[in-house]
Amino acid sequence: MTMREKLELLQQRRAESQLGGGAERIKTQHEKGKLTARERLDALLDPGTFVELDRFVTHRSVDFGLADEKYLGDGVVTGYGRIEGRLVYVFAQDFTVFGGSLSEAHAEKICKVMDLALQNGAPIVGLNDSGGARIQEGVVSLGGYADIFLRNTLASGVVPQISAILGPCAGGAVYSPAITDFVFMVRGISYMFVTGPNVVKTVTHEEVDFDGLGGAEVHGATSGVAHFVHDSERDSLAAIRTLLSFLPSNNLDGPPLRASADPPDRRDDALLDVVPDTPAKPYDMHDVIRPVVDGGEFCEVHRDYAGNLLVGFARLGGRTVGVVANQPAVLAGVLDIAASLKGARFIRFCDAFNIPLVTFEDVPGFLPGVTQEHGGIIKHGAKLLYAYCEATVPKLTVITRKAYGGAYDVMSSKHIRGDYNVAWPSAEIAVMGPKGAVEILYKGEGEGGGGATEEREAEYREKFAHPYLAAARGYLDDIIDPRDTRPRLIDALATLETKRDKNPPKKHGNIPL
Repeated sequence: MTMREKLELLQQRRAESQLGGGAERIKTQHEKGKLTARERLDALLDPGTFVELDRFVTHRSVDFGLADEKYLGDGVVTGYGRIEGRLVYVFAQDFTVFGGSLSEAHAEKICKVMDLALQNGAPIVGLNDSGGARIQEGVVSLGGYADIFLRNTLASGVVPQISAILGPCAGGAVYSPAITDFVFMVRGISYMFVTGPNVVKTVTHEEVDFDGLGGAEVHGATSGVAHFVHDSERDSLAAIRTLLSFLPSNNLDGPPLRASADPPDRRDDALLDVVPDTPAKPYDMHDVIRPVVDGGEFCEVHRDYAGNLLVGFARLGGRTVGVVANQPAVLAGVLDIAASLKGARFIRFCDAFNIPLVTFEDVPGFLPGVTQEHGGIIKHGAKLLYAYCEATVPKLTVITRKAYGGAYDVMSSKHIRGDYNVAWPSAEIAVMGPKGAVEILYKGEGEGGGGATEEREAEYREKFAHPYLAAARGYLDDIIDPRDTRPRLIDALATLETKRDKNPPKKHGNIPL
């Protein structure tokens, strides 16, 4: 056979691998409103940058008729490409081949690109669309999952890991995305659950459909498993590109620096009117964040989950920052179990990847109640505290209004290594709100003794409900004009670029899980 004939055979094989499970199954995938694995990679990566690896891999099984049914690639497309010119490793499960089910060979392909990502310090993006373990292979396919889980764990905190759920993801398969840093889901096509509706009905007698059990809305708003939820695959893939633009490629790099047309010394008069004069009146913390950050761009993470705490990425003077902010418009910005988990996870990601933390604080305390106490608010709230204490990246805090009780300590206070802590003149820093404090201070003086009168509340407010006592102690570095928030934070970030801090040597801490 001549070289030209051999090349012709190569082209035939390549064309065969491009077809996955065949034209009919590709048509079925499209009829479900879903893209194919290769179409997804085309949408995710910079045009013409995808380099495929292992396109000729096939399974090695002979049982249950598999010996006669082999497809090049074995149900997953793997390789590397570029996003905004930066290297990323990718895998995309192909539902047209054995329902995207995971075999030994399929798992080996995924493990190879994960190893390369770790070795070369580049993010790994997994596009999941799979019916689960390939039953015909038995325990071998289960072993393949465990090989992937181990790599997810070892890569955690070393390179960013992103999972998009673009179809079913059930059983053991869910634990790989769960270990990764960010999970994306799409309404109507994404499902994640440990056991499906039929098993649930058999075991617990609960009637539930796929969407109600593990759809995008459930995981985006109720369980918190999904960080981002979108209406279409293309929206989801575009959002992955946006997210990666904020992140470094690995834990040894700093986040990418972007030139910004937004002047670093810009002041915004709108900030003077954001915080209401009435302490109990809510406002939207987005109205503080957006005027402060570059171009008003805030890439919010976990938007639909635990809305009383906002987290996400933004830029200040072109530098990526992780924003953590109480949201007075939801539950008065109180900290509860869900908000503590949301904040702690985000803070630890930022600390692992050298992303400075900017905290906007307006917190009345932790949410009281039997449900919260029995649900473990003590240990879950401690996770948020632990995450802030442990973080050695630059930590900047702006107190806009309330900072009460233990929540004041937790929210990146000076006492837990806050680097730059400032307050607006509207800040109230105290053990508790005036009404509660007066009720304790004058306990037993009710029924004619005065008790919590308006005069005593006003007196307490005058003494404690301001930022000057904290500033007098040095717990605040300054009290600032709200209009100066942006230039002050940008200047502080520049001074903290060379910050050096480390924790005591240890294998790892024991966060209260």
